[in-house]
Amino acid sequence: MACDAGDAPETSPRGAAGAAGGALPAATPGAGVARPQPTPPVVPVVSRREILAEFGRRTPRQWGLDVTGVALGSRSRSVALTFDACGGPGGSGFDRKLIRSLRRHQVPATLFINLRWARRNPGLLRELATDPLFEIANHGVHHSPLSVNGRSAYGIPGTANLGEAYDEVMGNQEGLSALTGRAPLAFRPGTAHYDEVSAAMVRRCGLLPANFSVNADGGATFTPEMVAGQLAEVKAGDVVISHFNQPRSGTGEGYVAGLPGMLGRGLHFAHLSTVFGLGKAALTGVAAGR
Repeated sequence: MACDAGDAPETSPRGAAGAAGGALPAATPGAGVARPQPTPPVVPVVSRREILAEFGRRTPRQWGLDVTGVALGSRSRSVALTFDACGGPGGSGFDRKLIRSLRRHQVPATLFINLRWARRNPGLLRELATDPLFEIANHGVHHSPLSVNGRSAYGIPGTANLGEAYDEVMGNQEGLSALTGRAPLAFRPGTAHYDEVSAAMVRRCGLLPANFSVNADGGATFTPEMVAGQLAEVKAGDVVISHFNQPRSGTGEGYVAGLPGMLGRGLHFAHLSTVFGLGKAALTGVAAGR
């Protein structure tokens, strides 16, 4: 079963249509090139009212995976492996084989968590959040495409207006911060679709609107062989998307087969925040006692 949103595969510039624990230290970040993207300014969290006043009159002209302001690849020598957990109809499972493989090889990863998945797996989320190998990122409240005028992706309705778009982002920001004690630094919407107005809003809220340059698992629909084939094409600076909420998919087996080859090629891995140079002070944790 693919990730919600028509649970259609989230396609990307490469690998698109695609044919079709214990805490461990993060791997050393390594400059390679993918497409450079600006990093978001460090700004305080802004209120819904402020966002409506600032962005309410803007009309979007772009829609899709690659719109103005969205980060795809980086200038880093490192690869950023990112994994979505979509929740709801998209699945609230946990791919233990995948996470075990990342831990075995001490490969850091960024986990984009949907609030529905977080509420279904609060203990597991806290366990992952305390492992320095992983960083937690924001995958929205309802896994909706992020639109200011109701655009859809793969038959899934996006947020209907700017206010809903704000709520989709910041509702989960608050939820994940409360559950983990640390506020995420990056956001990716359900289906990975934005318009340029919603992307600018995400930046204004102090988050990096992230996407990817390589789709490794086609929305958790690829076979292990397809996943391993995609990983064999990854290069320095790439941001890779996959899913860790579908244990019956080919993703885990594909990474078990593909990670040794990536390491053998000398690739370095780092969290998305490291790859894009996001300041840890961009947003502060809100949990009690912090």
